[in-house]
Amino acid sequence: MSERTALSADTHSATTSSVLNFANALWRVRRPRPFVLVIEGEVGQEAKEPNDYLHDKLLLPEWREAFYQLVDATGLVVCLNVHTQHPTYRDVRGRSSKGRLSQGEYYHHDGCTGPVKPRFVEIRCPIQPQTRGVATAVAPQHDVVKAMVQVLPADLAAAPALAGIDMSHATISQMDYEALEHLQGLITRTVRKKLNAEGARSYFRQVDAAANAYFEPWALGESRFIANANSGITMQHRRAYQAPHTGGVANGHLVKRWTNEELLLPGQVVDQALIAALCSEEDDEVDGERAEGCYLGAH
Repeated sequence: MSERTALSADTHSATTSSVLNFANALWRVRRPRPFVLVIEGEVGQEAKEPNDYLHDKLLLPEWREAFYQLVDATGLVVCLNVHTQHPTYRDVRGRSSKGRLSQGEYYHHDGCTGPVKPRFVEIRCPIQPQTRGVATAVAPQHDVVKAMVQVLPADLAAAPALAGIDMSHATISQMDYEALEHLQGLITRTVRKKLNAEGARSYFRQVDAAANAYFEPWALGESRFIANANSGITMQHRRAYQAPHTGGVANGHLVKRWTNEELLLPGQVVDQALIAALCSEEDDEVDGERAEGCYLGAH
């Protein structure tokens, strides 16, 4: 059986069973959303301490592309109880203030301003003394844009930037990537212009709920593989405060990588120019032109 055929069969079994047969092992899985597959760990290893099954099994060279295709087909694959010190991870950049939203608090893709986007982004909450209190909301882009329209206040929907645009669910369902990005950029800029920081955060909490986004609390040792620019389901994500952001609260940190582009097979070389371009978008401390265009532009 080819890797592609095996993947198709395993993906189907994951929708009807609590066990996934993948990479010559059985995995405990669940599906809290149609677009989410949560891998809790290997069957029979429940009593053991967390280990690096991500790199030792799922991402071995012989299984890596099949795992990537699982992410493509699913949208969001969550791996729990992973203890790893792999050197490819780096700290997530950007911080939020009470006075304004960071760029990461708007729904976005990684690499949205460049011609080449990472296939998916892996965001990870390392095992650390402090738990993570800020959620990361994840949902399919079509659902996000529909939800943004659904909960948009009437006065914002009547703003000049949105006047005369057909924002019906039927129309949004038929939009291609470029049209969807354009409409989303117009709505996001309108929200940013018309609402204060907590008003915008409240709006996006409503978007999270209307889009049925996945924003479960982060568990220590959890990795989330979010489909970003691929042949399957296109997802978006955002830093999501589920209560008013007052600051001054201790909070665990996240790390990330673009696994497809950075965790390479023997003989492959990292495209340093691409990685540098993608990393430059993450510095949302300064409200400059690149930051403005990254998540808020009509891209």
